[in-house]
Amino acid sequence: MSEIIVAEPIHFEQGESSTARQQHHHHHHEYDYEYDNSMAITTNSVSSSSNGEQLQSGPFESERLPPVFGYEIQRFLRVANLLEREEPRVAYLCRVHAFVIAHNLDKNSSGRGVRQFKTSLLRRLEQDENATKRGGIGDIRELKRVYHVYRDYFARNNKAFDLEQSRREKLINARIIASVLFEVLKTVTNTPSNQALTEGNAIHKKTEFNILPLEQGGIQHAIMQQPEIKAAIAVIRNIRGLPPAQDFKKHGAFVDLFDFLQHCFGFQEANVANQREHLILLLANMQTRQTHHQTSMKLGEGGVDELMRKFFKNYTTWCKFLERKSNIRLPFVKQEAQQYKILYIGLYLLIWGEAANLRFMPECLCYIFHHMSYEMHGVLSGAISLTTWEKVMPAYGNEPESFLNNVVTPIYNVIRKEVENSKGGTTDHSAWRNYDDLNEYFWSPDCFGIGWPMRDQDHDFFFVKTKDKPDFRKALVVSPVQKIEKKKQKKKKMKKKVEEEEETQETVEENQENDENPEKNERQWLGKTNFVEIRSFWQIFRSFDRMWSFYILSLQAIIIIACHDLGSPLQLLDAAVFEDIISIFITSAILKFIQAISDIAFTWKARYTMEHSQKVKLLVKLAFAIIWNIILPVCYANSRKKYCYNAKYGSLDQEWCFTSYMVAAAIYLTSNAAEVVLFVVPSMGKYIEVSNNKICKILAWWIQPRIYVGRGMQEDQLSVIKYTLFWISVLSCKFVFSYSFEIKPLIGPTRQIMKIGVRKYEWHELFPRVKYNAGAIVAVWSPVVMVYFMDTQIWYSVFCTIVGGVYGILHHLGEIRTQGMLRSRFDNLPAAFDVCLNPPSSKRGKKKRLGFLSNIFQKLPDEKNAIAKFVVIWNQIIGHLRLEDLISNREMDLMMMPVSSELFSGKVLWPIFLLANKFSTALTIAKDFEGKEEALVRKISKDKYMFYAVRECYQSLKYVLDILIVGSQEKRIIGDILSEIENSIEETTLLKNFNMKVLPALHVKVIELAELLIEGDKDNRHKVAKALLDMFELVTNDMMDDSRTLDTSHFPEQNECGFVYFRDDDQLFSSEEINSESFPFSNESCVHFPLPEGPLTEQIKRFHLLVTVKETAMDIPVNLDARRRISFFATSLFTDMPDAPKVHSMLPFSVITPHYMEDINFSMKELGSDKEQDSIIFYMQKIYPDEWTNFLERMCCDNRRSLEDENKSEELRSWASFRGQTLGRTVRGMMYYREALKLQAFLDMAEDEDILEGYETVEKGNRALFARLEALADMKYTYVVTCQSFALQKAMNDPRYRDTIELMTRYPSLRVSYVEEKEEIVQGRPPKVYYSKLVKVVNGFEQTIYQIKLPGPPQLGEGKPENQNNAIIFTRGEALQTIDMNQDNYLEEALKMRNLLQEFHKRQGRRPPTILGLREHIFTGSVSSLAWFMSYQETSFVTIGQRLLANPLRVRFHYGHPDVFDRVFHITRGGISKASKTINLSEDVFAGFNSTLRRGCISYHEYLQIGKGRDVSLNSISKFEAKVANGNSEQTISRDIFRLARQFDFFRMLSCYFTTIGFYFSSLISVLGIYVFLYGQLYLVLSGLERALIIEARIKNVQSLETALASQSFIQLGLLTGLPMMMEIGLERGFLTAFKDFVLMQLQLAAVFFTFSLGSKTHYYGRTILHGGAKYRPTGRKVVFHASFTENYRLYSRSHFVKAFELMLLLIVYNMFRKSYQSNMTYVLITYAIWFMSLTWLCAPFLFNPAGFSWTKAVDDWKEWNKWIRQQGGLGIHQDKSWHSWWYDEQAHLRRSSLFSRFAEILLSLRFFIYQYGLVYHLDITQQSKNLLVYVFSWLVILGIFLLVKVVNIGRNLLSANYQLGFRFFKAILFVAVLALIISLSIICQLSVSDLFVCCLAFMPTAWGLIQIAQAVRPKIEHTGIWDFTRALAREFDYGMGIVLFGPIAILAWLPIIKAFHARILFNEAFKRHLQIQPLLNAKKKKHRP
Repeated sequence: MSEIIVAEPIHFEQGESSTARQQHHHHHHEYDYEYDNSMAITTNSVSSSSNGEQLQSGPFESERLPPVFGYEIQRFLRVANLLEREEPRVAYLCRVHAFVIAHNLDKNSSGRGVRQFKTSLLRRLEQDENATKRGGIGDIRELKRVYHVYRDYFARNNKAFDLEQSRREKLINARIIASVLFEVLKTVTNTPSNQALTEGNAIHKKTEFNILPLEQGGIQHAIMQQPEIKAAIAVIRNIRGLPPAQDFKKHGAFVDLFDFLQHCFGFQEANVANQREHLILLLANMQTRQTHHQTSMKLGEGGVDELMRKFFKNYTTWCKFLERKSNIRLPFVKQEAQQYKILYIGLYLLIWGEAANLRFMPECLCYIFHHMSYEMHGVLSGAISLTTWEKVMPAYGNEPESFLNNVVTPIYNVIRKEVENSKGGTTDHSAWRNYDDLNEYFWSPDCFGIGWPMRDQDHDFFFVKTKDKPDFRKALVVSPVQKIEKKKQKKKKMKKKVEEEEETQETVEENQENDENPEKNERQWLGKTNFVEIRSFWQIFRSFDRMWSFYILSLQAIIIIACHDLGSPLQLLDAAVFEDIISIFITSAILKFIQAISDIAFTWKARYTMEHSQKVKLLVKLAFAIIWNIILPVCYANSRKKYCYNAKYGSLDQEWCFTSYMVAAAIYLTSNAAEVVLFVVPSMGKYIEVSNNKICKILAWWIQPRIYVGRGMQEDQLSVIKYTLFWISVLSCKFVFSYSFEIKPLIGPTRQIMKIGVRKYEWHELFPRVKYNAGAIVAVWSPVVMVYFMDTQIWYSVFCTIVGGVYGILHHLGEIRTQGMLRSRFDNLPAAFDVCLNPPSSKRGKKKRLGFLSNIFQKLPDEKNAIAKFVVIWNQIIGHLRLEDLISNREMDLMMMPVSSELFSGKVLWPIFLLANKFSTALTIAKDFEGKEEALVRKISKDKYMFYAVRECYQSLKYVLDILIVGSQEKRIIGDILSEIENSIEETTLLKNFNMKVLPALHVKVIELAELLIEGDKDNRHKVAKALLDMFELVTNDMMDDSRTLDTSHFPEQNECGFVYFRDDDQLFSSEEINSESFPFSNESCVHFPLPEGPLTEQIKRFHLLVTVKETAMDIPVNLDARRRISFFATSLFTDMPDAPKVHSMLPFSVITPHYMEDINFSMKELGSDKEQDSIIFYMQKIYPDEWTNFLERMCCDNRRSLEDENKSEELRSWASFRGQTLGRTVRGMMYYREALKLQAFLDMAEDEDILEGYETVEKGNRALFARLEALADMKYTYVVTCQSFALQKAMNDPRYRDTIELMTRYPSLRVSYVEEKEEIVQGRPPKVYYSKLVKVVNGFEQTIYQIKLPGPPQLGEGKPENQNNAIIFTRGEALQTIDMNQDNYLEEALKMRNLLQEFHKRQGRRPPTILGLREHIFTGSVSSLAWFMSYQETSFVTIGQRLLANPLRVRFHYGHPDVFDRVFHITRGGISKASKTINLSEDVFAGFNSTLRRGCISYHEYLQIGKGRDVSLNSISKFEAKVANGNSEQTISRDIFRLARQFDFFRMLSCYFTTIGFYFSSLISVLGIYVFLYGQLYLVLSGLERALIIEARIKNVQSLETALASQSFIQLGLLTGLPMMMEIGLERGFLTAFKDFVLMQLQLAAVFFTFSLGSKTHYYGRTILHGGAKYRPTGRKVVFHASFTENYRLYSRSHFVKAFELMLLLIVYNMFRKSYQSNMTYVLITYAIWFMSLTWLCAPFLFNPAGFSWTKAVDDWKEWNKWIRQQGGLGIHQDKSWHSWWYDEQAHLRRSSLFSRFAEILLSLRFFIYQYGLVYHLDITQQSKNLLVYVFSWLVILGIFLLVKVVNIGRNLLSANYQLGFRFFKAILFVAVLALIISLSIICQLSVSDLFVCCLAFMPTAWGLIQIAQAVRPKIEHTGIWDFTRALAREFDYGMGIVLFGPIAILAWLPIIKAFHARILFNEAFKRHLQIQPLLNAKKKKHRP
């Protein structure tokens, strides 16, 4: 067997495995299995099968195995399947070995699925035993024979690294097979010294590797030949000076430094292997940037030092903060120092790699590293313990998994127990410790009390409450005195411990003895650390107290100024005015007092972990606040009557006079002087915050809390000036507007209101003696004041638009917006490419842009091969556009640029789409031109592309004729003609010597010749000759005048055949020849035809296109996405991006993509049939018709049937999947990074000849170069998909598992990480064990690379960050990009990645960036109007919004994907997201908060963009909005926002507020302002005050109220995001396009969408702050579907419908009772926006619901609604099935709500009683009585109505089942009685019909208010009859609201024209694609009908 032919693995469909088919249940027997001499299994109860002579065909299941076994037996079963066809007996023996291993692992078959598996395998072995026997050949001999064959094959070929893929696969298989057979042989033979086995042992070490095959015997890889890799490996393997391995019970010497660390501290082997490769790659990549083309095998010190600085910056800062000496101690010897550095870095990586959930706690890792590095130093230095007089050894070590079990697991258990106490995050945050609380414990010196070894049995840190209902107060039953005493004792012990540590250098074990506390018998729960997340709106004031104080004081000052009616600003200096204005300091003191009280109240539950100095600080601040609240008012009161001013002027500038109050105010202001100084000099503030100097610590103690993060965040002086000027401009406009249009217009009406006296109220006034009509003043002022606090958000939006637009213009956004602009600037692209994307050569150094604003480039680059490189890149981009089916073959031909040697001389052949129609136009110009030739030349040269086209056509024709014509005479004549033309051009006599009128005819003949040459049919030789002859005749006879060329042909000549003849022009190229047959040149022709295939044919095709393309080619590419991508790529080349380094020297990076259960690829079943109008493939064909056509063209098929006939179904699946939001699309996009790196590395390394041969030929033509490219790509790029459900999908044989395997097969460098739950048999029981695994695919099979054991299930917090945390240890490089699975990437963008990574080396102000922000392109905007609105809104945020946040505001955070992280910075500071349950719901933004707090910097760059998909239906968008609003509410109460707000300077704090939670809070205020306005108007109307104001004070309308409502409308209509959106569209696509889009958006109801979205934001934001209930809401990725009425009602009932009905009720009541004294126009002007909002909140879900007005859908929805509303709920019944279940779910937020929140809910519900109180006094039946008894009697009426309803319910329960007639009679009696009562009242008491209507308006809100109160007090009444009545009443309310909503829908659905018009509005973009919407909508009902 000289050549191994490995059997291909057989893949079978789901469910076809023998394990799945055979499920046998039988009694358990314990078998003892052993090998006999023939390797057969023998048992005491199993015999060979009688039919065992026939071999069972087919492989045995090897992938889906019981979790007990896993990889232990999988490889044996896989090899058996591979060998079964060629070597059945050996396959049988492998399965026997697998069975024995399985039995030994679980002898009792107690694991899940073990019994079935063993039974199935045993049955297979019984069948195969006799069938595979070979006579006369022993099993061992057979095994050895096959083993030697595969081993020898591997030994012969394993040295080559440039094998083809097929040979490499065979080699890998050979190694796997040999390795497995070696283990089988080693087990069954008793000759361990066997020579054959000993020789083979070298290749049977670890075969799995990730990037570097570090184990011996590995297949040779080019990456191992890299000098940097060799240097890094040499350093890692330098074990000189290490302690002997025998000290750690290891046999043999250490292999490398990581081997030493593993045995020293007990790390897992897989973790060691993972981090070994990690560090080698880091060192090697550092070396590439240090050496600069040097191939030294010695690792430089610079790279190691830089790594040390990056990895231990946080650790050294931590030590400095805690005033501890760093335990990183380096020897003085340089070589030893490098070894120590590697050991320290390796130790940290191993700790981090095995820390699991502790990776979210960076200072906890610092604590662990601190002690372990101390131990390591002791071990390395050979220290001797002073107590045991033995060598110092680690506290934990010498045992496998020691670090995991003894260090990680105890802390992990604390986290897990705390999370269990949180009850899924629903418990109040103050009752459990999250990741931040546990980590922040290590910010205090108290953490060293944990000791080392850790005191996990008696230390408070490890104590967790176990009560089901945590009671914080009971858990902390310990007196403060005891706590102080314990802390003092602990500090004494810690001080003693430090002294011993420094003086004696004793080991940690000995010091631990001094840590024991004999007095401590009980452990207490430590509680929260430093901060308590309390649900309260006061958190907003507490965090941003400076802003609110500023606004309140400014409001007071504005009101004072407005009251004084100042005519000039100079009057502010008037003594009286000035004295009044500075009274704001009294208000300031009051606010300081409130702040001090709130600080104490909000930190009360953290008092036991708070440092003593912080407690003192809070008390001192409170004392100062109290003192100033006494001093300032007293001084102010005393100084009011002691004015000292000039009687003439009364101004302070005339006579200085300082009252006691002024002096006190000046002293009071000195407390803020320090803040002003630190703001002006930010470097001083930074020094004070980070310094450990005692004076600085005292200053910092007063300024900020002493915490680890949030120190030193100050920006440089220039950045401070920029954002200060921005906010001064914003605030100036805001205050001028507020003064002029909000406050000043209110002063006059307020004075009039205060003057009049209202003597007659229209209700029973509870406070009739209140002076100045305070109620009316509050009603008028409240909405204006609320708008005053909100409208800064509007001004911010305006200035964001202006500044962002100017910034975009300065940075060349929209440089190329259209195809015309692209064509006009295309000749600049090579130079721009050379500057941006071509690495500078060592000779030239750094490249610089030329001209104004760095965007003007020279026409062509200077570098010799730069143009050729640009052409290669351009062709690759166009080629990938073709592969993605965005362009057709013809478009590709028109856009490609030829690669030729002429490129190196600077001659460029531009793509034909630039030259389209240019040649034809030039012919027309020349034909009709009259005048001088210089004018013609200028006219043609004026259009540069016309000149290029004419020049290239002439040269191409000349070149073709030179090759085509081989006859010497013909060559000479053609040469003379061309010479004549060129001479005429030089002498400017072309028009004189040639007749241009003939050019069109000649053009036709040239096209004919080109078509013949392209066709290449040898039978057309005579046609070619005739075409040439015709061309010759045209030129010589018709074009040339008086030419000598004609005379040269009239003489005899002997031709090559020896014939003498007289040749003239009629015989030239003649088809008739003397002494010849009909074709004269058939043997030796003067015409060389057909031409050879190759570059010449391509050139002729290009020539043909040049002379034939028409104007339509100017519009290519037709596809809009292709246009956008090319335009953006071209634009980005003109932006300011860093110079590109060579790939060899660039920063390495990784990409990580979390995946849960989303689609990977569409299956053929999901695609459906293209004839089914509801299928995905039908939808795709209609949405992307041009791409579908291009796809069929690429596949050379006509339709889908032909695709399937030619077995191209997989290509069809990929095509559809790449147009959905699938993981397959994302992976393809991210793998473009690797493709781009290989392409760029090729251009970096390739010679000119390689470029001419082409990049595509490298893999086959130059395998050595290709291997080097692959090696570089492996060094620089890693892609990991972290699949949260991969193990579950594998166990369930989910198709998504197979799709994932196929993805890894298609992209071999793709890695998948996941958590596997296994069962390990311990004492006969299978406990669950969790592993973090990294896998790849080798030869079609999943192969485990690393398997790291975890301390427990990792999903403790939010799922996505935990998922990312699991995979981050498998990433590589110095940068990390986070990509979501609904994103995409493009090759042309991937080319700019190495430029982007260079941004990490550029400083942004004080510091280099730690996160690079990127822009996104939303690719889902063309399906529906909602998708369009959402994409534009999202685009404006990720462009102009983030542009402003990054610069000048300096508050950009991380808003999700696709930002790029400084990986080392973040893995040493808690990771790329936070994971605490609920509080970190928006996990991404907290990474930005954390990075900023830890002195990171976040920048934003717009020259690179990533694609992203968004939700496109209203329901999914609303869920997304709810999720984001929930996340923002959790941010509001988080410690991160609090610290940012407190630590930022004032103006940066403003930026932080208005760009994070301020947007949501301002939206909430705007909506609350409407309620305040309407309830204020309701109070005025119902009380009679408004009548008095209008009639007596003549206040008809208040301008300020109109201004306030107009400001609210600005937010309501979406203009906050609309203005920046229009600016961005204008910048990138033109302002005319922006205006058109804006108008079209309004026509498609954009205002309705934004108003509805406002309701979603405010509802979920406000409710979550008040009650909690934040949760992840899956939105789905559906595009078109009809949502049922029931679904819409469930989603929007409480968030929109109820609020809209309340607003409408307010408007109706207000309208009813103001008519007599207010005009209708005034009413409309004031309330139009409110009517619009209420109607929008009611109608939007149905307006934006596809098929929402279809009659059939309406009927189905009505039936479903009635079924849902009547269905009884219960356990297990989902809310979409029953109103009862839904109603209970809607109250979930109240279940865990605090007492304060419930009380607040009750207070808010009291507003519903205002209606009843006011309206009952307006009833005719009251006869204008204002007695309080009227109101009391109204409650009796309500009680009577409730009793009536209750009686009916009781009657229904008692009589409806058995006495239907009696029940109906009973209801009839009640009806008659009620009717009689109403009639009697109308006769006796004058009860009118209007009274009945008003009673409904009065009593319905009251009933709803009672329902809300009952829900708030549910725990008290749940088990009473009141709760049942509440539930019944609530259902009736919901049913009534449903009927009101459904009625208009049914009426409109009955009108057919409404349906068509509605579809047109929703799917305008789709209709342009002729998409038939209705069939798609009809399909949902079929699919979801029960």
